[in-house]
Amino acid sequence: MVEIIAGPALKALSCGKPAFLVVLLHGEGGCGQTMIDLAVNWAPAMPKAEFLAAEAPLAGRQWRDRNEGLAPTVAALNLFIDEQLAQRRLPDSHLALVGFSQGANLALHVGLRRPESIAAIVALSAAAYGANALPAQLPTRPAILLAHGEADCVAPYSAMLDAKAVLKAAEIPVWSLKRPGLGHELDDDGVEAAGRFLAQHVVHKTAAPHDHEHDHAH
Repeated sequence: MVEIIAGPALKALSCGKPAFLVVLLHGEGGCGQTMIDLAVNWAPAMPKAEFLAAEAPLAGRQWRDRNEGLAPTVAALNLFIDEQLAQRRLPDSHLALVGFSQGANLALHVGLRRPESIAAIVALSAAAYGANALPAQLPTRPAILLAHGEADCVAPYSAMLDAKAVLKAAEIPVWSLKRPGLGHELDDDGVEAAGRFLAQHVVHKTAAPHDHEHDHAH
């Protein structure tokens, strides 16, 4: 049975019981520490949030099984999230998922299917996410940020545009960040934008227009 293991964590800077939980999902072949290193940049604006990295359970630090796809990991991740929220006595509305690459696709898949709406999803350099990736009936519509390098050769930038169109058509509040000249990686502007998005939509719950796009020079 697939089991998600808790990786490194960054405790709430407020030193008290966390009021929010951000679960971080690394890319294929990566590890939780790379995601926690990003969270160090976000924590000051979210002092009551705890950041927790999950470690991919399959060989090669993968989330997707070659034969069964994401299904086994999805079930395990939902159980992992349920346990982590219960330990902290937090509702789904105080949860965000942040993923990079394969982890971004997993964040989108799970975050859009939770029975109770989570606060936000940040998908960094996600792979193709077409219309058939959405369930027929969406139980929830969390705020989503898609950030992507325009020169990404692993997950083409066009994949982000396609995902954005699918999500908009489903009336999901989606924002996007285009990074000209950037490959399958993150840069300072992308990391900062993700932090602002999390602070706004997890902690402050700021309402915003249905569709918004940021373009920053690399």
